[in-house]
Amino acid sequence: MVKKILPAIAFIVLLSSCNTFKQLSFTNNRQATSQASVSHQAKFIDDISVTPQITVDKTAVKPEPTVKSGTTRGMSFTETPAEKQEENKISELLAARIAEVEMVTQVQLKYAALLNTQVESLPCKALLESVDEWYGVRYRKGGNTKTGIDCSGFTEAVYASAYGIMLPPVSREQYRISTKISTTDLQEGDLVFFNTTGGISHVGIYLGNNKFIHATVSRGVMVNGLFEPYYLKRYLGAGRIESKQTVSN
Repeated sequence: MVKKILPAIAFIVLLSSCNTFKQLSFTNNRQATSQASVSHQAKFIDDISVTPQITVDKTAVKPEPTVKSGTTRGMSFTETPAEKQEENKISELLAARIAEVEMVTQVQLKYAALLNTQVESLPCKALLESVDEWYGVRYRKGGNTKTGIDCSGFTEAVYASAYGIMLPPVSREQYRISTKISTTDLQEGDLVFFNTTGGISHVGIYLGNNKFIHATVSRGVMVNGLFEPYYLKRYLGAGRIESKQTVSN
């Protein structure tokens, strides 16, 4: 009897152990599958922040206008007494300058250009007007009229008109009666002498800025420079008529 019961008990124990093994295997498989599915999920990195970029439309930003002077946004500038005084001085100088320009004659403008100098540096009006009466008159030896004049006839006519002085009609005699001066001491109206055909043979009138006016053989009465090569080579000296005074118009 006992022999028959023992095999039955052994068979029951075996069945129980199989069921237990299947449950353990199923549980282990489910855990593995769960872990595998978790491993495929997205991973997140900690401590990373994203700063959004902001795009600025530069054309929409308009700079404030710069104000150099005057009133700006409720702020006003007041001139100091010193600044006002300086402004008044400038205005007075400008007004005086404009008045001077308005008084300048066409003859003065002409000779300012010919002498390459400022109007303020020009000789007196009487001398300029006297020489300008003859400007451009052609040369004629021994002449003393507007149809033709020579160098000494020209200086004689100008001195009579501007200074009321009668000079000798020959350049050698004009040189003789003049007081000899250095070229560096030349003043307007002084006589300048040259050797063109032998000895004292040519004369002109100094106007300033190293320029003189004279009657030339080729071009008549005109302005030339003392330091032009032709005249510098032939220059003999300068003379002054001490008694000359400008004749009032």
